[in-house]
Amino acid sequence: MLPYQDAPSPPMNDDLRAACALAVHLRTGTGVWLRAGRAVLATLGLLGWPRMARLLASPPFIWAVELGYWLVSRNRPFFARFLFRR
Repeated sequence: MLPYQDAPSPPMNDDLRAACALAVHLRTGTGVWLRAGRAVLATLGLLGWPRMARLLASPPFIWAVELGYWLVSRNRPFFARFLFRR
């Protein structure tokens, strides 16, 4: 895991830097780039939940995952008030 601000160039370029500011990105071992909900599901699979990740990656669940990711990422300050309290 590497913050996009510290990523070397290449692969980081101006377009990718702008995209990374809006959503999480994951580059697989085969060089495929995943973003947003699909990147989260790939991480979930790597963390030991591969069956759950595969299930959520299939329609119609992936649509709900992507919608949920979009809602949370666009409203981070709102969700941070409730989810990340001390």
